[in-house]
Amino acid sequence: MEYYFSTILNCSFEEAESKVIGALKNQGFGMISEIDMQQKLNEKLGVEIQKYKILGMCNPGFAYKALQVEEKIGAMLPCNVLVIDKGSGKTEISAVNPIASMMSIQNPALGDLAREVTDILQGIINGLQEKST
Repeated sequence: MEYYFSTILNCSFEEAESKVIGALKNQGFGMISEIDMQQKLNEKLGVEIQKYKILGMCNPGFAYKALQVEEKIGAMLPCNVLVIDKGSGKTEISAVNPIASMMSIQNPALGDLAREVTDILQGIINGLQEKST
């Protein structure tokens, strides 16, 4: 089982980022963190990489349900979504697979919740792909 879902969009980095944030917001997710890896690695190590952002996305309803059945689930939150510049007008969008990440937690009560969030995230990624072609 892959630990992420991914698609390549035929658009700029900025457009892809806007599209994925909008699609996630439409499903009740909000951005609670944003890490610009290109900027951070340049600042800390003096290295250059392609545009690469980690968006920490959270759906408060799902987070609350998860906390009710597993107090330490916060160590696995938020749902990370990557926006990676692939060059030549292509941008990759990747999202964590909640089922894969929840397999390490020995709490069967999280199974249905993980499947529901997985379906939503995978649907968003697939939807972006369809709009891009």
